[in-house]
Amino acid sequence: MKRALTLIAAFMLLGSIAEIQAQQNLWQAERLVSPEIHDDNSVTIRLYAPNAEKVTLITDFTDNGNAMPLSMTRNDKGVWEYRSEVLPSELYYYWFNVDGIDHVNDPANSYVMRDVGSQMNYFIVPGERGDLYAAQEVPHGTMSKVWAQVADGRERRMTIYTPAGYEEGKGRYPVLYLLHGMGGDEDAWSATGRVAEIMDNLIATGKAEPMIVVMTNGCTKHVAAPGLSHEGMWRPYMSGSMDGTFEAMFPSIVEWVDDHYRTIAKKHSRAIAGLSMGGFHSMQISKEYPSMFDYVGLFSAAIFRGDESVAIYNDLEAKLTRQFDKAPALYWIAIGEEDFLYEDNVRYRGLLDKAGYDYIYRESTGGHIWRNWRIYLAEYAQLIFK
Repeated sequence: MKRALTLIAAFMLLGSIAEIQAQQNLWQAERLVSPEIHDDNSVTIRLYAPNAEKVTLITDFTDNGNAMPLSMTRNDKGVWEYRSEVLPSELYYYWFNVDGIDHVNDPANSYVMRDVGSQMNYFIVPGERGDLYAAQEVPHGTMSKVWAQVADGRERRMTIYTPAGYEEGKGRYPVLYLLHGMGGDEDAWSATGRVAEIMDNLIATGKAEPMIVVMTNGCTKHVAAPGLSHEGMWRPYMSGSMDGTFEAMFPSIVEWVDDHYRTIAKKHSRAIAGLSMGGFHSMQISKEYPSMFDYVGLFSAAIFRGDESVAIYNDLEAKLTRQFDKAPALYWIAIGEEDFLYEDNVRYRGLLDKAGYDYIYRESTGGHIWRNWRIYLAEYAQLIFK
């Protein structure tokens, strides 16, 4: 009996030790600072994983914004660390690979963004560009999630930014239609693209005109982002529409916006722009309806990627002629030198050059990445409606 009591006491003690250790582990994880942005703008990323054999940091710190793996080092307290070199002002993302398990998020960092089906931690290094992507003490616009009845007969969800003062005023505003890429949805530009912060900061400093920004869902198969409609909590995938259906319904989207918002419903007060598939849509929509948009922005556009059997994609050169005969105020093309769509854009610019059409070309470093698209949006927004 005495021995049994001794064993019970021993097990209770071991249980208490395990509980204390578990609590200590929780406390250790919670007290970590990660990321830590140092005074010189270098950054230390940390992860408490004392039993892990190998931890790799996946980030866009380097290689012109393309994601790459970086080895982390474990200290004697079970904390894995990586300290970067001095980083330019920018928004950066990262995640961990822990013993082969990929896309492990940082429990010490509450800031997470989604791109298609992947979630990533992020942080912002202060400075000129980082400050543009961060909320500042300026007048703030409103980001609304709305449902619109459009040409396909279904209610479709959109994200709409209205500038500071819109609700209190009576004035009318120009409209930028901002389109996402393959796998994106109506939340992509507002969440990952930092639209509200960029527009608030540019408008507050007088660098951009006050404008409404309409962000649609360009995947016609779905009416809204995953989990936000009757379609349920489907797993995000590389969904898209390059079959002419989105282009065909677009005039009804513009009509709905004009009916429900105080817009200036004229060509000179409408702009369209998009990234990747959204750049393809912007090119196709603007040439299909040449009297609708005076400003066109193609960000890493997926030129020539549509189904050539679709009537709306036919007669490209003839439709471009009609569009440029109406002299758009701005036709703006931007792409990274490492983008997999680079050669398609070279070919497209060759077509425009041969016809003598006016456009502005912007080439950056890096590839098919959000870092570029945020830059393109900020630059394009300062050029339109002037």
